[in-house]
Amino acid sequence: MGDVVKDEYQTDYVAGQDNISPFGLDLHAPVFPITAILVVVFVIGTLMFPEAAKELLDGTKNDIIATFDWFFLLSANIFVIVCLALIFMPVGKIRLGGMDAKPEFSTISWFAMLFAAGMGIGLMFWAVAEPVAYYTGWYGTPFNVAANTPEARNLAMGGTMYHWGLHPWAVYSIVALSLAFFAYNKNMPLTIRSAFFPLLKDKVWGWPGHIIDTLAVVATIFGLATSLGFGAQQAASGLNYLFDTGSGINIQMAIIVGVTAVALVSVLRGLDGGVKVLSNINMSMAGLLLFFVIFAGPTMSILQNLWVTSSSYVTNIVAFSNPFGREDETWLRGWTVFYWAWWISWSPFVGMFIARVSKGRTVREFVTAVLIIPTLITAVWMSSFGGAALEQIDNGIGVLAEEGITEVSLAMFQMFANLPLTGILSFVGIVLVLVFFITSSDSGSLVIDSITAGGKTDAPTAQRVFWVVMEGAIAAALIFGGGTDALGAIQASAVSAGLPFTVILLIMTWGLLKGLTHERKLLIARGEM
Repeated sequence: MGDVVKDEYQTDYVAGQDNISPFGLDLHAPVFPITAILVVVFVIGTLMFPEAAKELLDGTKNDIIATFDWFFLLSANIFVIVCLALIFMPVGKIRLGGMDAKPEFSTISWFAMLFAAGMGIGLMFWAVAEPVAYYTGWYGTPFNVAANTPEARNLAMGGTMYHWGLHPWAVYSIVALSLAFFAYNKNMPLTIRSAFFPLLKDKVWGWPGHIIDTLAVVATIFGLATSLGFGAQQAASGLNYLFDTGSGINIQMAIIVGVTAVALVSVLRGLDGGVKVLSNINMSMAGLLLFFVIFAGPTMSILQNLWVTSSSYVTNIVAFSNPFGREDETWLRGWTVFYWAWWISWSPFVGMFIARVSKGRTVREFVTAVLIIPTLITAVWMSSFGGAALEQIDNGIGVLAEEGITEVSLAMFQMFANLPLTGILSFVGIVLVLVFFITSSDSGSLVIDSITAGGKTDAPTAQRVFWVVMEGAIAAALIFGGGTDALGAIQASAVSAGLPFTVILLIMTWGLLKGLTHERKLLIARGEM
């Protein structure tokens, strides 16, 4: 009975077999040097001509968003539908790592790590600014409704939830599940190329795979460096708002050095004692901050807003997801399509990290945890922070009511200013922002190291140390040498990378479904399912 179905996903390739070992390191021969050259050349060019680079790359980004808006929306819808289907399909019983595999981390720690890596920092940055922007028409309104109206308020919460709900987590789920399945169930290297085995077979271990992994590493490095740079600017703005420290380059550089130093300590402590501990701290602090905002703010209004947010999201999700015939192009392209491209460009990093910590989970458990639970928590978070801010605006309280969005990085602190214990709240907010960045830097270095080590998960610690330092150095160089223009150029390049990665994700989706279906047949033939 066991010979009825042949395993089509057998390969003789071993993780790291093409590696070189200079100075005691363990590096994938083509991927590491090519990546290093591309990053150095791009950073030097951006530093030499920051304004020209930003203008060129912004133009490319805007052209891609305007031309392929329908493609981004349609693809994201496919990812959501596939993920929801996986929860109910028979393949949902398949366990990552084999039917006898056990999870490496407790459910709470596992969830904390995937949530912190996925978008924890974004919730701090946009939970207030985004609903306020939509409500006041700062940069377009959903469906072109009139700003500062009850309809605009409902759509502001529903639109914010749409950008942080099922769709981005479906993107991460597809990448993470594909990588985890082929790595843990088919013994392939934990690297992006492995997910393309159904299409390319053993050719994936050659130059097609080298190109895929190199693109993934470059996108991850630029995405992390950009976020670290912008995060340093946000934290500096918050410190200046609280303590009048100034928010210039010196403060921003000090923040980057501090974040990188703590990330180094986390790396040296390892995955279990580093990222896991920081992620648990993250979730605990975020939970305390959330409960304080709910009970110290307009509690009944926030609770009512949770219903408004959820119902607006559910009733408008089809209209929000419509890729054709939209009239709200300013809002659609400036927000939705930009977000989709950004999430997709980040998916190699977040997806691989989630895969790294998800061995032992069933497909159904995995998709439910990665897709549904974060969406529910995000609804509570956005309703609380965004709802409190909109309530202040409606009652004419504070800077947001008087001036609207003056600086995105200050929106959360301006909302905190009208709650009790403002100073403590704002300080906790700054610390939380920094810790989220530390976990992103740490988990990002783990992902980059795995790819550039040919899919090995036990490469020397020195390599992860190298990548942590590189992320901080690139961010510091961009801020020091080119400021916002240089960071904007790198961000534009990362968003532009969302287009080819969308095609890559669609191929991964096909390969995942093909692989899971075949695996179920194998397990049934062996009497294991």
